[in-house]
Amino acid sequence: QTGPSPGGLCPADLYEGGTMKYLLIYLAIMNIAAFLVMGMDKSRARNQGWRIPEKTLFLLSLLGGSLGSLAGMYLFRHKTRHWYFVIGMPLILVAHIVLAILIYYYVIYR
Repeated sequence: QTGPSPGGLCPADLYEGGTMKYLLIYLAIMNIAAFLVMGMDKSRARNQGWRIPEKTLFLLSLLGGSLGSLAGMYLFRHKTRHWYFVIGMPLILVAHIVLAILIYYYVIYR
């Protein structure tokens, strides 16, 4: 597509305005933060230190850090025995992927 479609944006519009760049930077920051926080919580668990609340771990995942949370879970072997993390984190990632596909289809492609 070379111009905006009747119901949405041209993919080039996202690149020209810098929107895509800022979205990718945001997602990178959220994923790095989620990964690091998962590692910090594992370290604190080993040392009986002050723990990061589970709702904070889920919030970081919901706000765009789902891939980082999932990677941190399995790399640090943290929260892998809690069913709500084992099921919840991958579901959040799947929801993010589905949301990205729907946004692409209904906002950009059409």
